[in-house]
Amino acid sequence: MSELTLTVMRLGFLAVLWLFVIVAVQVIRSDLFGTRVTQRGSRREAGRQQASRQAPPQQRQQSGGGRRGRNTPTKLVVTEGTLTGTTVALQGQTITLGRAHDSTIVLDDDYASSRHARIYPDRDGQWIVEDLGSTNGTYLDRTRLTTPTPISLGAPIRIGKTVIELRK
Repeated sequence: MSELTLTVMRLGFLAVLWLFVIVAVQVIRSDLFGTRVTQRGSRREAGRQQASRQAPPQQRQQSGGGRRGRNTPTKLVVTEGTLTGTTVALQGQTITLGRAHDSTIVLDDDYASSRHARIYPDRDGQWIVEDLGSTNGTYLDRTRLTTPTPISLGAPIRIGKTVIELRK
């Protein structure tokens, strides 16, 4: 083997070794420091408020500004898991659950998928939970979800070690 070939092989091996070290350091860093939580939704909420001010009065009344029913949930509460005590106000928007950074509730759970489930209101004002094809499943009252299912007040929704409930 020539001297040039041997030198190129040594440099290639050194480059692969350094690449491995850099990736290992990045993995350790993300495990130690976790993910960065950013404030989301401030631009969207400002846009909605401005649009509702510009809408005619008839349209404002139809867009959910009316009275809520007695058994209508107003918040989503995490009751078990690493985010215990976290509360999200229900304002008619879809709530996504998973490990992805753009989820409404970011789950730091080994059993959660990146896009695990979503909770959204239907036309009648009832809230629906839907599993988004997760590996470990989403459970409502100990029943694994296969189709979008209405949620009753206080019914536990389990995703891995995290339990979430709708409350008034």
